[in-house]
Amino acid sequence: MVDKAAGDTRAKSTEENSIFYSPPAKSLKTMKYYRDHVEMLFNHAKQWGWTGSNPVSSIQRVTKINNSRVRFLSDSERDVLLKACRASPNNQLYPIVVFALSTGARHTEILNLTLDDINLERGQAILRETKNGETRSIPIVRYLNTLLVEHIKWVNAFYEINAPKEHKKFLFPCSDGLAPIQIRKAWENARDKSGIKDFRFHDLRHSAASYLAMNGATLLEIADVLGHKTLQMVKRYSHLSESHTSTVVSKMNDSIFK
Repeated sequence: MVDKAAGDTRAKSTEENSIFYSPPAKSLKTMKYYRDHVEMLFNHAKQWGWTGSNPVSSIQRVTKINNSRVRFLSDSERDVLLKACRASPNNQLYPIVVFALSTGARHTEILNLTLDDINLERGQAILRETKNGETRSIPIVRYLNTLLVEHIKWVNAFYEINAPKEHKKFLFPCSDGLAPIQIRKAWENARDKSGIKDFRFHDLRHSAASYLAMNGATLLEIADVLGHKTLQMVKRYSHLSESHTSTVVSKMNDSIFK
């Protein structure tokens, strides 16, 4: 009785390979994840005597994956995007986007922040809900620090009115204050109004890393800011860092060999 819905497709109506390659399109990394995990399930089923073969073994493995996309905002794109975010009916979108551009923090890392995680006097935020599960601190400086001073005043006033007994105060709360705000629609509307193409919220992280590289940060420093344990994930920014290094060396040579 294989008649249960599997996602948007009924199992009885699926065709060969459609489980792994059905629309909407998935990244190669996601396709590899699906294929390998289903194969593992069938291998367990064989060991337990539930099936005599593994049909997934005949499906070609996904081996070469290159997810090293680097899409960052040009100066003009950054200006129009920030302008659109500032004009958004969602008053929290602008500080969230500024936070992402200033720190390179991930979407979920930002939204899970509470007021207890922020120390503006020290210029520091503590990220507890990170991708690798390790707590890390990030600097909150200059414009972002100034922006958060006013935003936190608003957050405290919001909780005093809407959830006065709530002890856990999110930096970017939803309407009842019990969870972080969801900004997907507000973000997409602002991005579309700005006219910027092929740009995701996660690309704000790439933008921050790219700006760091272009301002002379080493790959080790970029990895530290982004919370990567190794340099592998930040090698995609090396060409930007190399360009800066070349410029610096050229200036040095011009000054000493006149």
